[in-house]
Amino acid sequence: MTAKQLVTPVFVALTELGAAQARSLKEKLGRGIIHGRRGRVAEEAADLLFDHAVEHIRDLFQAGEAIVGLCAAGVMTRAVAPLLADKMDEPPVLVMAEDGSAVVPLLGGHHGANELARELAALLDSVAAITTASDTRYGVALDEPPAGWKLGNPQHYKAFMAEVLAGASIRLDGQADWVSQSDLPLAADGALTLTVTEAPREGSEKELVLHPATLTLGVGCERNAPAEVLESLVLETLAANSLSPKSLAGVYSIDLKSDETAVQALARTLDVPARFYTAGELAEQGPRLKNPSDVVMAEVGCPGVSEGAALAAGGPDCELIVEKHKNAKATCAVARRAESLDGNSVGVARGRLVVVGLGPGDKSWRAPEVDQLVRGVTDLVGYHLYLDLLGPIGEGKERHGYELGEEEMRVRIALNLAAEGRSVALVCSGDPGIYAMAALTFELLDRGNRPDWNRVDIQVVPGISALQGASARIGAPLGHDFCTISLSDLLTPWEAIEKRLNAAAQGDFVVAFYNPVSRRRTEQLTKAVEILLQHRPGDTPVMLGRNLGREGETMTVVRLDELKSEMVDMLTVVLVGSSTSRRVAKSDGSCWVYTPRGYEKKAHLYADMDADKVAGGQS
Repeated sequence: MTAKQLVTPVFVALTELGAAQARSLKEKLGRGIIHGRRGRVAEEAADLLFDHAVEHIRDLFQAGEAIVGLCAAGVMTRAVAPLLADKMDEPPVLVMAEDGSAVVPLLGGHHGANELARELAALLDSVAAITTASDTRYGVALDEPPAGWKLGNPQHYKAFMAEVLAGASIRLDGQADWVSQSDLPLAADGALTLTVTEAPREGSEKELVLHPATLTLGVGCERNAPAEVLESLVLETLAANSLSPKSLAGVYSIDLKSDETAVQALARTLDVPARFYTAGELAEQGPRLKNPSDVVMAEVGCPGVSEGAALAAGGPDCELIVEKHKNAKATCAVARRAESLDGNSVGVARGRLVVVGLGPGDKSWRAPEVDQLVRGVTDLVGYHLYLDLLGPIGEGKERHGYELGEEEMRVRIALNLAAEGRSVALVCSGDPGIYAMAALTFELLDRGNRPDWNRVDIQVVPGISALQGASARIGAPLGHDFCTISLSDLLTPWEAIEKRLNAAAQGDFVVAFYNPVSRRRTEQLTKAVEILLQHRPGDTPVMLGRNLGREGETMTVVRLDELKSEMVDMLTVVLVGSSTSRRVAKSDGSCWVYTPRGYEKKAHLYADMDADKVAGGQS
């Protein structure tokens, strides 16, 4: 049995006093993120600013975040009330007084809110106003048992506990130390029963069923076997041996199967982790196997997968209670251990790599999905500056920072870490698929053809690119067809770049230039301007966005025939308008820039239609 995972709270502060209290608690806890109300909380006092409290709290709730509101309980209640549906799916929601005098868990008491409330109250030397009856009276929550245990019939919990609170005693049928050591009214002749069993049992309002995770399930299957083939084999085998799926600690197999859809789908169906072992680790279980196979040994390097994985996960003292069962495409076996097991504590998970983009720089431009995924990883890989820009969500992770120019090393390190079973975020600026690390990740997969890399679960998360940021700041220059061209010839021959420049110029595309200049490379932008001027007027607007989304941001508009290399550096994105791009003057002397799509023609058409209606006597 292991301790429950610590909840990472999002402190929602509506005032400076609340933000100060949140900073203090975050420091003492060693974890947490501070969201502050814009205009009431200083930017430097929060990790993120929001405009509308109720909307922001609802967004956090729907994202499943643990919320600690430093505000009145009424604010939090009104915010989440319309979203309440299933008690079992509610994330922790707490409110606390700004002076720290009280902490109240409102929702998700058995999903971490009560535990977090006690933790915060201890730091504040104040009161955790826990109202969950079973917690306050008995010190346990049977509907949220410790790791390594599951409640078999949660639908009966409410009625069962109502009788307990009314004075009924409980007979414990089986062994569960965490129950025996609680303050529950246990008695040999109790009117209610707590049954501890590995067997399937329906239970009732008079009987709660607790399943200890004492069973380890080993599986194997053919490559790309249908998920239902493995699932039906496992469920039929468990049923035939009177074993409940809720007593499984996890699904275990050889690492060659870590990316097998059927294995991962089975773990999701059973709501247990999927963990894996090398062939060498499974080979060590050879003397304990009931059905060793020379064929399997020759094929994967161990004498048996399903029996070996069940035994490896169960540990040296476990017993193989269900020998290898098989159908045409899959095998399974079950081992039993004396004590419950946290299924994540043995074997190795399938490695995961998320390639994320931070946007141009400002954290408010970062996709919420990026924050959510980065919080769940173990390792961060990227350019030092990009890792720094993650701010608080990067805290507590192992950092692997590299310099500019070490892009391939970054990706290799990220893939190697993920191949070891770690959860890794490869951090880029902008959008990871636009001149960033996503393409290189798949290029190395393609070039390397390494089985361990190919088994990694890879996800690319979009971000706001620099060209989108620049376009938004200045208006809508990307309102019609556009293209992007990198002027760096370090990886692409200049002849190829020049060919693309001519095509873009002839096609009258709006052009976004990436890597326009560097300290040693200034002539490429000059040549690009010369090519564009052959096909569009000299007064074509050129937009220079520097330090977008960061301190010192500037947005400048010049004529194409005025553009010089010295106006630009590597922190600048250059947008060159098409022949149809237009300036719109602003009252402060600056301008907007947009590229029309042709709505003017439609406007004439609508005007003609209106004129026809008037002529026909319609209004």
